[in-house]
Amino acid sequence: MNKHLSVWELINQSLRKNIPVMLLYVLESSGSSPGRQGFFMVVNANSDMAGSIGGGIMEHKFVEMAGEQLRVMRSASGVSNIRKQVHDKSTGKNQSGMICSGEQTILLYPVQEKDAAVIQTIITSLEQNKNGTLMLSPEGIQFDEQFLENDYYYNFNSDHDWTYKEKTGYKNSLFIIGGGHCALALSRLMSQMDFYIRIFDDRADLKTMQENNFVNEKKTIDDYSQLANFIPPGKNHYVVIMTIGYRSDDIALRALLGKEFRYIGVLGSKKKMEKLLDDYSKEGIAAELLQKIHTPVGLAIKSHTPEEIAVSIAAEIIRVKNQSL
Repeated sequence: MNKHLSVWELINQSLRKNIPVMLLYVLESSGSSPGRQGFFMVVNANSDMAGSIGGGIMEHKFVEMAGEQLRVMRSASGVSNIRKQVHDKSTGKNQSGMICSGEQTILLYPVQEKDAAVIQTIITSLEQNKNGTLMLSPEGIQFDEQFLENDYYYNFNSDHDWTYKEKTGYKNSLFIIGGGHCALALSRLMSQMDFYIRIFDDRADLKTMQENNFVNEKKTIDDYSQLANFIPPGKNHYVVIMTIGYRSDDIALRALLGKEFRYIGVLGSKKKMEKLLDDYSKEGIAAELLQKIHTPVGLAIKSHTPEEIAVSIAAEIIRVKNQSL
């Protein structure tokens, strides 16, 4: 969330110093557009910037466009506008200059002094790791502490009648069971993404748990069977089990079987995991439950070190997360 905070904080600082500032927001995207829905950035009249709407020549062009509008704003109030960009040089209009195909719709909104209180509310919500709903429309920026069921909503009727809503804060939760070296490497990698990370272990004095400053929450529990009380089901919840051994993996997995997660995986050798699933099957655990378990966890890239294992797991989680996009 730090990358999101930096954008809103730059807006806040610019308003405090009476420096004209422009918010650029990707309201909609399709195909191979480099700027996905929800990407945003800010540019002020001093050429300070934070965030991104996808990079490349398209972003460069919009930064220049924003800069020109900001120069005009020094003597007059700016007006927001929405621009569609098509990443195909054969298109008749709205060419972005990129050839990756796809489209994105970008809002250029000159932030007003009246938005200052809303901006501060958004910053406070993000600092407290809360969720809420950002609303953009021709009326400006609004914020609601109640959050959407879905991450995004966009409806466009005309330049004067449109609404964009987005769930703010962390959109995904990652639960790591086991706090060893692989968990430390995975925490470090996933902390750079849009995941609120919680880690659990049953060893109070574990050095790698003490060194793990990349997660949002750390919890020592007496027994992995207690996980059922701490990890709720959720369509944006991802679980990785990587405890010290087969027995503790088994206890952790049994505590969570039957709960609906977007992803659940168990770290272990292929042989060990085959035995685990075979034992479950013989006990009569439903095949549809077992089929949801990613094991051995991670993409098959012959990873060996904790860092390589973390990359393989992160890649598999990202693939699952983006399957519906």
